[in-house]
Amino acid sequence: MKMLGISGSLTKGDNNDKVILHVIDAAKSRGFGVDTVFLSLSDIAPCNACGSCSSGGACAIKDDMQVVYDKLVSADVIIVSSPVYFGTVSAQLKAFFDRSVMLRRHGFLLKNKVGSAIAVCGSRNGGQEKTIPAVHDWMHIHGMAVISGGNHFSGILQKPALDDDVDMKTVDDIIDILCSFLEKFKN
Repeated sequence: MKMLGISGSLTKGDNNDKVILHVIDAAKSRGFGVDTVFLSLSDIAPCNACGSCSSGGACAIKDDMQVVYDKLVSADVIIVSSPVYFGTVSAQLKAFFDRSVMLRRHGFLLKNKVGSAIAVCGSRNGGQEKTIPAVHDWMHIHGMAVISGGNHFSGILQKPALDDDVDMKTVDDIIDILCSFLEKFKN
């Protein structure tokens, strides 16, 4: 079983990247294969609705998304950590979501994968409650099964994320629930 952690921030090495590394380390310690995508290290252009993928072709935009498609398809579980920019996901993460439409059009290639979401903001109630459902909506559109950490919205963190002891517990709960769920299907 393989977990893919996606950091939706463009700020290299900051809160979302650190949270994804925390999540991936926890999954790895439980015996899961892991992989990552850091938008801070990726060049992913927005979808231009050219229609190339809707007729069965490949995405016409040649950038880092070509590698990411393979990572998404090979993962069993996908966890996305998003920064909160003006009340929701960043434009870059939204571009990433839009570009994933090719996987849906080519036979719902993310269907039945398991997913979860984390949101990091500069304030306690700065839009995490809207960001988490935006990530969940992306997962639902692909036919994924969404798992939360047992609280209302999943992992909702305030910066600096790793110092937010109360809400890092929700992230740890998500990882425990995801890993426990997947362990039921391991053999």
